[in-house]
This record gives sequence, structure tokens and C-alpha cells, in this order.
Amino acid sequence: MKRVGSLAELAPPTEFDVAVIGAGGAGLSAALFAALRGARVLIVERTPRIGGTTALSAATTWVPGTHHSARVNPDDTLAEASKYLDKAVGERTPARLRAAFLSHGPDAVRELESRTEVRYRPYPKHPDYITDLPGATLAGRALEPLPFDGRLLGEWFELLREPIPEFTVLGGMMVDRNDINNLLGMTRSWRALRHSIGIIGRHLSDRLRYRRGTRLVMGNALIARLVYSLCAHDQVRICLETELKGLTHGPAGVTGLELERAGERVAVQIKRGVILAAGGFNRNPALRAELLPGVDEAWCPAAPGHTGTAQQLALGLGAVHGPTHETPAFWAPVSLRRRPDGSQAVFPHFVMDRAKPGMITVNQAGRRFVNESTSYHLFALAMERSLHAKEHCSKGTPGQTPCQSIAVPAYLICDARALRQYGLGMVRPGGRGLDPFLMDGYLIQGDTLPELAARLGLDSQVLCQTIEEFNTQARQGTDPRFGRGTTAYQRNIGDATWPGPNPCMGPLEEGPFYAVRLYPGDIGASTGLATDEHARVLKADGSPIRGLYAVGNEMHSIMGGVYTAPGITIGPGMVFASLAVGDLMG
Repeated sequence: MKRVGSLAELAPPTEFDVAVIGAGGAGLSAALFAALRGARVLIVERTPRIGGTTALSAATTWVPGTHHSARVNPDDTLAEASKYLDKAVGERTPARLRAAFLSHGPDAVRELESRTEVRYRPYPKHPDYITDLPGATLAGRALEPLPFDGRLLGEWFELLREPIPEFTVLGGMMVDRNDINNLLGMTRSWRALRHSIGIIGRHLSDRLRYRRGTRLVMGNALIARLVYSLCAHDQVRICLETELKGLTHGPAGVTGLELERAGERVAVQIKRGVILAAGGFNRNPALRAELLPGVDEAWCPAAPGHTGTAQQLALGLGAVHGPTHETPAFWAPVSLRRRPDGSQAVFPHFVMDRAKPGMITVNQAGRRFVNESTSYHLFALAMERSLHAKEHCSKGTPGQTPCQSIAVPAYLICDARALRQYGLGMVRPGGRGLDPFLMDGYLIQGDTLPELAARLGLDSQVLCQTIEEFNTQARQGTDPRFGRGTTAYQRNIGDATWPGPNPCMGPLEEGPFYAVRLYPGDIGASTGLATDEHARVLKADGSPIRGLYAVGNEMHSIMGGVYTAPGITIGPGMVFASLAVGDLMG
């Protein structure tokens, strides 16, 4: 793979077989599958960095039935996975698309691992998110990329999109769940201590030569592995900081691109097809206003590149969005903090705090409104849906939802013990170094619950009553109203070492008490361009636009807005990238 210096290098008679719009996980996968088939590939990325939102994520890749699955769950089958998706998704999306994903997924993973540097591992316990449905499993379908040595990338290392700083430690050292467990346990286990000394020593050595650590994990590891693999193919070109301005379309379908960079503009000929993989609509003002009314873009933790431009160009050629059934986006609760350099940190609360003992979340009325141990998607979706109550607030309509039931922001509250044990958002476990968070208002503290309520602007009596009721239930281990900690998935993100009857429930008893404000953050698009099982973009009448494909979050999710499992954007993104390339290359 070579970087394009000037767009003039792409002018006719230069021709490419395949163009990929977007250099995130799905786009790089598509480019790599095409390169493996000998295609001349052009990758177009509008930002200066490679990796998209995948680089910021854990990069869990949900693909049932792979050769990895048997290592941790030998009894799982594609039939069981199909049963699970049928129950969870139902008629929200065409069953034939899910069938194509399931049947082709194992081969796509095997091809990557046998012919490229992409490597995965199954995690011993990584459950589907709706574990009470038939066909759900606790392990085997969710794959994680193996760590990667960023030093192997040479000059490409500096072009990788860096991880969210708040997800790193010691000034840029990436850590995954295994590292975190070892770092937290290094005073109790020689094995954990050895692991921790190893990664810390490596990081300190890296910092003598690099701006950040070169031991890459999670999303950075997957993107690095894709880039490293693409570097073996001289027929691949990549344009960074380049805008897609148009799609050339005629009787033969889509046959070219119009690109622009720094005032330079060029038309590029594409022989076989264009694959849209630019990340979806989430940062497009018009589409956002239509699909996510009331949700501030500042709450979105995803990468900056998904402006929806590619989708708008496709819509102009007759493409249509798939039907939105459940929700047009996937969600996670986020907290916000201004960094010293003036940028805003948007921190997703996935699994580290909200479902742990000693944690509770309340709305503007000071009352619980959600199962804190449900998936991050359902948690934040409950917050987002509370926004719709705002339209009734000023009317005072009898029987309508009162304004106080709005859960934006919501408040994630814990006691001192829970803060020390688990941390709270950007506040790390241990309970030290709180002053900066308290001074800038990210962390709110009250020596007593009434004092915390006053600082949050909540009714003290209501909040105290809510927590008193919760504490009683936590001691019993039951949550009659919301069912916290009742499924295998929920209990998995609790604290297995908690001595109480429910690993997700513990009383809030030890002052001071703390809180952070939570907002519903859209982490990716569910609504996208309607496609068929080959990822071909469809018109309203169901016919394909020849030469135009959509994968990743540009493609309407096969999950229909239901967040069924970890990695259900990255997994299908990779598999349909393979299917698209297989179709356009014949």
C-alpha cells in the first residue's frame, strides 16, 4: 500500500478496479479482501488518520461459527445463532441478509487469518447481550484482535487514529480487559505482577522514542493488523484528507469518483465497483436532525469522519435508507469533561462501573428509571427516549410524563467504597487524585446523600428514599421493578467477587457519595443504506444500483436496531466487505 501524494497521480488514464470510501474497520477489510484477489484498490479517507471509530473501540468482532468458537464453546452451532437472531431481530430485517452473514462469516475470518496478519482470539466468557433468549450463548461468537507491535508499521504508525486518551494509562499505554485485571491485582498475584511489570516496562521504553505506547490492543490492534497486511500489496493506494465530491453514474452504473483535496480536484475511473464504508450518518447535520432529534452531536464518542456525505450521494442516485424499526442508532451512556487542551472528552460507560455493587442511576426526579446492568445500548436508549417527554413539559397535559422523569442528564451515583473499588467514569479505581475532577465539576461529591442531592439539584427526600429502597433490595439481592442482575450477561458485568447475593447489587452506605452526569451517546448508526445479501445498494423498487456497495455503518444494520451482542457492527462490517468484494470481482 502506498500513500497518494497528489491527486494528479490518480487522473486518467489511471484506473482502479475497486474504490473504498472510508478507512475504518469495514473499509480496510474491503480493501484487503479486494487486494487478496489481485484488484487495484483505491482507499479514500477524509480525515488525516486511519482507523475510523473501529480504532477507538474494543474491536470485538461478532462472527458465530468460526474455528475459534470450538475452543471455548464446542456445542455452539450456526443453527443456534440463527435461532437467536430470529428471536431477537425477527422481521425487522430480511432473514436472507442474516443468513448470508452467518453462512459466510466463518470463511471470511478463516481467509483473513490464513492469508493476512489479522489474528483473533475468543474470550472465555463474552456473552450475547440478550442471554435469556433461545439460542444465546455465553462465549465463542465474540472474537477479539490479538495485540500488535506498532513498531512494525514504520511511518504508518503515526497515521493510526489514537485511542481515546481516557482509555489509556501512564501517558498513552493502551490496556485491554486482561491488562486491567492484572494491573488491579498485581499486589495480590505474582502472575499479575509479572504481566504488569512487562507491559509497563515496554511502555516506558516506547516513550523514549514514540509519542505513545506501541503495544497496540483492541481497536488499534485490529486497524494496525489490517494496515500491516495491506502494506504487502503494492497495487493499493490510499488518499488521506480527501473528500468524496461525486459518484460518476451512467447506464453502466457507478464507474468513477470525483475527489477533492486542498483545492485540487480529480475524476477517477473505477472499473468494477465502489464500496461505501465511511461510517454512517451520525455527524451529518441534516440526517442527524431527522433521525436523532434532540441528541447533541457533542455526546457522540465516535470518530469525526462519518459525515454522511457518501450516503447523501447514494441517495441522489436513487438509493434509500432501510426502515427504522427499533432505533436509528446504537447507544451508550457517556460522561463529558473538558481536557486541558480545550478538547472535549466523551467517555462511554460500557462495563466498568454502572452495573457494579454500590452504583445506582437516577433521573431528574431522583428516581431509578433503568436496569443499570442491562446492555449499554438499552441503558442509553432509555435515556434518549426520555427526551421525548420534553415536548409535554410546557403543556402540563394531564397524564403525560412529567418533566422530572427526563433522564438527560441522568446521574450515576456511588458511595466511597464503590469509587475506590471500581472507579467512576474517567475517575480511576483507588479513590486518589480526585481534586481535578471535583474542581472542574466532572465529579460531584457530597459528604451525605442530602448534600449530594442539593449539589445535583435533586429533591433530597426523593433521592434518599430511592437509595434507601435500593439498599434494602441490594441486601436481599433482588430488584423487583427492573430485574438488575437477573441474566447471565448482566451478572457477567457485575463483580464476581462481591460477597452479596447479587454481583450487580450492593448498598450505598459509606460516605462521601459521588456522582457523574450521563448523556445518551450515539456510538454508531443502525439506519443505513438498504442493501441485498451481496451488500449491493438498493433502490426503492428493490433493484441494485450497479457498481455501488455499502458496508459497515453505511449499510442498514442486519440487526434492525437491536443490539444483540458485542461486536455486531464490526463483525457484519467485515463479513459483508468480503461478500461485496466477492460479488464485484465476480
